[in-house]
Amino acid sequence: MNAPSKPTRKSEVINLGCRLNIAEAERMRAMLANESDVVVVNSCAVTSEAVRQTRQAIRKARRERPHARLIVTGCAADIEREALASMEEVDGLIPNAAKLDPRSFNIPSEKAPLAPTKTRAFIAVQNGCDHACTFCVIPQGRGVSRSLAVNEVLAEVEQHLELGAKEIVLTGVDLTSWGHDISNTPRLGDLVHTILNAFGELKRLRLSSMDGIEVDPLLENLIASDQRIMPHIHLSLQHGADLILKRMKRRHLRGDAVALVERLKARRPDIAVGADLMAGFPTESAQHHAENLSIIRELEIVHGHIFPFSPRPGTPAARMPQLDRALIKARAADLRNEVSEIRREWLDAHVGKAQSVLAERDGTGYAPDYARIALPENTSAGSIVSVTPTRIDEGLLR
Repeated sequence: MNAPSKPTRKSEVINLGCRLNIAEAERMRAMLANESDVVVVNSCAVTSEAVRQTRQAIRKARRERPHARLIVTGCAADIEREALASMEEVDGLIPNAAKLDPRSFNIPSEKAPLAPTKTRAFIAVQNGCDHACTFCVIPQGRGVSRSLAVNEVLAEVEQHLELGAKEIVLTGVDLTSWGHDISNTPRLGDLVHTILNAFGELKRLRLSSMDGIEVDPLLENLIASDQRIMPHIHLSLQHGADLILKRMKRRHLRGDAVALVERLKARRPDIAVGADLMAGFPTESAQHHAENLSIIRELEIVHGHIFPFSPRPGTPAARMPQLDRALIKARAADLRNEVSEIRREWLDAHVGKAQSVLAERDGTGYAPDYARIALPENTSAGSIVSVTPTRIDEGLLR
């Protein structure tokens, strides 16, 4: 009697981490569309919690797909290579820099295809980072900063629009450093201006996390004045206390972030502000924490990415005097609660006002300022509809 054959299932990409990872995961899904029984975990290593979640995702994937070939890529595949390679669930690791090369997956092709979409398309216009923030391990997993050439960016935008994308999102590890390695060193504002001029049919352009100190004058003017750029900025802020920012080796101070937001909101009051904020950086005092809390209200941060400090291997911050883990966790909770309060006030202001919403596949959609709104049943994914929220339910406009 012949042994029963193993079940054949479509390949799967499990994504963790940042928007750049999202963009790369979509490319890998398209690349593996005709492959079977391959599971790729696109990992993150920005914090120790991210690494824990990566290991958890690997174990879960193996339980659910016992016969699949399980591959790990992403930042943790470089930074935590030995630890992940030793996991019995893992069949192989692919370096971050090689994950969009089809040959890494034994696929006979020169370039990963674009992923079809009817909603938003993420375009990774920049990768890597040349800075040396004392807490950050990501340059170990992403390498030096590299920019996608203008003609390549335009080609990707054009292809995504032809595939039905209604919104383009520009992303990168250090997005605002785009152009430094290109002839004549253009700035991100130049790229955004070129995209908007080239594609009159593009109605929604969104920018992912930016380093506020690198926002050039043209980019600032475009964000403030061009209605096709979504009124939503996300700042790589990290902290609200100047001394902690200096110990992090950030290139901005609190006042720089405050001044940028004030200038933008003076010209475009509907801009929603998001920010990354860290709790419990080494040597953070109660006063530093109070300054971290106060900048949330000063900037009216409504999209907060709050994360507790965790020492990462090989970073200077890992050698600094550490705070108690319980204290770090409590301070992170304080920051989250403050963002939640500001966000609730912000969402309240949306009730009763018509919103132009790009529908997602899960029955919700996003307004231009990135407020998430539940949509009527049978709303087609990729359509842009006008919706007037009447209430807030569990943090969601309905």
